[in-house]
Amino acid sequence: MDSEQQQSAIEGAKVLMVGAGGIGCELLKTLALSGFRDIHIIDMDTIEVSNLNRQFLFRQSHVGQSKAKVARDAVLKFRPGISITSYHANVKDPDFNVDFFKQFNVVMNGLDNLDARRHVNRLCLASGVPLIESGTTGFLGQVTVQIKGKTECYECQNKPAPKTYPVCTITSTPSKFVHCVVWAKDLLFAKLFGPKNQENDLNVRSSDSSSSSEQVEDVFEHKKGEEIEQYARKIFDHVFGYNIELALSNEDTWKSRGKPRPIYCKDVDVIPTEHVHQNGNQGRGSAAGDMTSVSAMATLGLKNPQDLWSLKENTAVFLEALKLFLSKREKEIGNLSFDKDDQLAVELVTAAANIRATSFGIPLHSLFETKGIAGNIVHAVATTNAVIAGLIVIEAIKVLENDVKNYRMTFCLEHSSNKMLLMPVEPFEANKSCYVCSETPLTLEINTRRSKLRDLIDKIVKAKLGMSSPLIMQDSTLLYEVGDDLDEGEVANYAANLEKVLSELPSPVRGGTILTVEDLQQEFKCSINIKHREEFDEEKEPDGMVLSGWTQAQAAEKNSNVSADNGASTSGASQAASTMPEDDDDLQIIIPPPVSGRKRKLSSVTATSGVASAAAKEPKIKRKAEEIDGDNENDIVMLDDGNISKKGEA
Repeated sequence: MDSEQQQSAIEGAKVLMVGAGGIGCELLKTLALSGFRDIHIIDMDTIEVSNLNRQFLFRQSHVGQSKAKVARDAVLKFRPGISITSYHANVKDPDFNVDFFKQFNVVMNGLDNLDARRHVNRLCLASGVPLIESGTTGFLGQVTVQIKGKTECYECQNKPAPKTYPVCTITSTPSKFVHCVVWAKDLLFAKLFGPKNQENDLNVRSSDSSSSSEQVEDVFEHKKGEEIEQYARKIFDHVFGYNIELALSNEDTWKSRGKPRPIYCKDVDVIPTEHVHQNGNQGRGSAAGDMTSVSAMATLGLKNPQDLWSLKENTAVFLEALKLFLSKREKEIGNLSFDKDDQLAVELVTAAANIRATSFGIPLHSLFETKGIAGNIVHAVATTNAVIAGLIVIEAIKVLENDVKNYRMTFCLEHSSNKMLLMPVEPFEANKSCYVCSETPLTLEINTRRSKLRDLIDKIVKAKLGMSSPLIMQDSTLLYEVGDDLDEGEVANYAANLEKVLSELPSPVRGGTILTVEDLQQEFKCSINIKHREEFDEEKEPDGMVLSGWTQAQAAEKNSNVSADNGASTSGASQAASTMPEDDDDLQIIIPPPVSGRKRKLSSVTATSGVASAAAKEPKIKRKAEEIDGDNENDIVMLDDGNISKKGEA
């Protein structure tokens, strides 16, 4: 296609970009400057201070405003003659259905989470619209063209499960600082400020069942008339003193490992807050209506987040943070979950993790480091985002030209391979075992006489299969459905089914049953073969069920020698504590391992708009890397000679 025809195709195209974060800002600018005249943006997020270091369309005055709208307004200032439509909304909203997607020539993703990416993938497959996936993590990046019937879809390769830790390690025998952070974030913070009806192992250690009958009082209940200072010290003594004493009572546990040291308030010379400088931070937060700006560090005069606090300082921060939550943010208690952008939450988790680390002889970390671990943060590189955005536009133009032979999946590397930092390869063919684009049935091992329909929906249909509005059928019997068009009787009937074990449903689900699961919004359907299984390993299979499929991808994982989790999702701290990346900006996929039976080799590629050319050679990097499902600010991943490990791990 000559340049005039190409420019005509670009100007006549209607494109959708999902995500207006790190990649999204660069992408919108590049699309506008490349001649695209009809651009639509969907993003549900608002601008945060932490975005400003790399999302260049935003300024301090934009904090709290819609990313999509501000990005649109910023680009229209230097490209006023084009049409940009912004949607401050979730791409999973019913308005963004298959018919909505069909109006576009190409869709471009700059998303930050697995769930949304799977949703867009299915909508693009159902609508037949080409999808260009992208992501960055630090200096690493990737752009992938995904077209129904021609290349693999986003879900053709099984995604690794988030790193999880057995609850017994977290509550009883931590050996790494990350264990202390998970304990502070997922157990202690959740117990103090989350829903009151949740259970975890802090009030009475689950491994010490003998003590459960002796201690019936809920230590975490803030009694009427109980002074905040007294309550804060009671919590401190319980979790850092009494619980450690209980752990020490099991002598067998400590025969081959160092014993922890109980810490009580009386053992620490705590900084009295009434004698330290208060800079008015609480008042500023209250006046602005932003309770998340309340800070224990400010109250205590601690200024540098990269300083290592002493036990005395950690104790003071913990007590002060807890008191500030109770006095300044009491209305939020009961509905809070940890947020890495909540300063007071990060302070409390840092202090708690460090105090626990002191007990177990684990090196301490600064607030800056702890925030990175707790939020799974890897700091973004704006240049990587810009490079990836440029590659997205290059592939989008090829799609508009229908230049199938020149589609490329391009990897942005931190270190050169074959003298290249940009590694283009041919797109992979579809996985014939993919349950999404090839409709291959899945197999679910489950105890049909013990597991409820609710368990199957929450842990498998929603958590593993990514369905938002599922419909479940056994033969011609509808077992479950959601929707606004249901009458009261249907709603009550399906609600009753949720609480029934599978074998006792109106159409019983037993070994050999085939369930049809469908999401009408995604226009996606798959089959699940049920296999009854009596027992499961509580540590390795905490959900009490195992979903299998994606046979080629699993073979690849086995061959790659990368240790992987069992794939079970967590269902609260009572099962296993997780370090699933929090949502923020951009998501990265690293070069997947070669798949048995499918050739995945480099092609001779002519340099295109700055993409380095290379001979048809296999890259000199060990393909042991697995996909990283997290954002470029949210993945603690260290890539060393092809081996992946989480920060804080051996």
